[in-house]
Amino acid sequence: MICQSAKPENLFKNLAPDRHIRLFMDYDGTLADFAPNPDVVVPDDELIHLLTQLTCHPRLQIAIISGRRLDHIQTLVPIQGVWLAGTYGLEMQSPDGQKIHVLDYKKVRPIIMDIKPAWEQLVSGNRDFYLEDKGWSLALHGNRGSIEEVKNIFSAAQQLATQQMTQGIFHFLGGHKFLEVCPKIATKTNALEFIQKNDPVSGSLPVYLGDDDKDEIAFSAILKMGGTPILVAKQERRTQACCRLASPQVTRVWLEELLQFLSR
Repeated sequence: MICQSAKPENLFKNLAPDRHIRLFMDYDGTLADFAPNPDVVVPDDELIHLLTQLTCHPRLQIAIISGRRLDHIQTLVPIQGVWLAGTYGLEMQSPDGQKIHVLDYKKVRPIIMDIKPAWEQLVSGNRDFYLEDKGWSLALHGNRGSIEEVKNIFSAAQQLATQQMTQGIFHFLGGHKFLEVCPKIATKTNALEFIQKNDPVSGSLPVYLGDDDKDEIAFSAILKMGGTPILVAKQERRTQACCRLASPQVTRVWLEELLQFLSR
């Protein structure tokens, strides 16, 4: 799809003056640059202030949907009145602070604990790889490894994990030098559909901002809802999004412009 201008006045020029917008947003790569490693959790005061302004606007409802653990998102977005979805929606917090799990953690965790020692041994002593334990899932990050080394390590990791995934509720998620084993139900599409179903805002326009392949899947769901998907990426690429923002910094400017547009 050819991306159009992302200016709010161009995207929403036909929006009725009383219509609400529900913003679904990824965090890393969309609202903020990626951390040095996924266990680095440093709140950004500037971003918190912006998200607080968005939350307080009467025509906006905010939801953050991330692959990060929920406790990370709670620290990064310490704001009341916002939907927070961690681990692709497996663990959520509603705007009133209620904690929601869509699976029984006690059934998930033993399988993760069966896989973890083998993956730990696989990358032990290799500084090019980082093993992240999210509780609900395990993720291998190989950002500093060569393409060939990443391919070999990830292939071995999949074989080791497959031996433990007999119950059929888990699958692998991939990405650039990234491999994760997690429950199949863990998708950003499921998370946004859960929020839409359990906290409907009549007549609202859903808008989704994201940067990676897990967000692309959610773009499809947003389009089916009649909403607007927005890609955050430095380079143009094949996407289902209707427009593109070049970086998290540009995303923040766009959100400020959206506030100004809705306040006219």
